[in-house]
Amino acid sequence: MDVYLKYYGLDWLAMAASLFAVYLIGNKNRIGFISYILANALWIYLGVFKMQSFGISVGNVFFLMMNLRGFLKWKKDKNNTNKNDD
Repeated sequence: MDVYLKYYGLDWLAMAASLFAVYLIGNKNRIGFISYILANALWIYLGVFKMQSFGISVGNVFFLMMNLRGFLKWKKDKNNTNKNDD
């Protein structure tokens, strides 16, 4: 049982937040990006402080930036008029 809680459940929480984010974005809900950002922050913390994994940390820094960009771009595009509606 210890193997499942080695990282105090934070890895499970990060995985659940990622899956929830995929679900939300698949349903065209931009809050999914917030869920992804939370998951990325958890993976960065785990990578740096618990797993000592440079790859997990660096990868999730870039994923976090892309998710932040997606969140901001979605907001910007939503406020624009629809260019394809002719």
